[in-house]
Amino acid sequence: MKRREWKEMAAEELRQKERELRDEIFRLKMKRAASALDNKMLIRNRRRDLARVITLLRGKSRAAEGKAN
Repeated sequence: MKRREWKEMAAEELRQKERELRDEIFRLKMKRAASALDNKMLIRNRRRDLARVITLLRGKSRAAEGKAN
């Protein structure tokens, strides 16, 4: 998914994406522990995606706070 698409998502959609990514990272770690994970870079890429989503959520919440004041 492209960064531009994530910026256009609503806060609730981003929270859902965050939950999905956390779940996927957990499953990938379990696969890695069982030596069934072929591409170990998937975990790194998903963690980076998660960090991007969290950053966007933080920015949206700060923008909402700024509008409220």
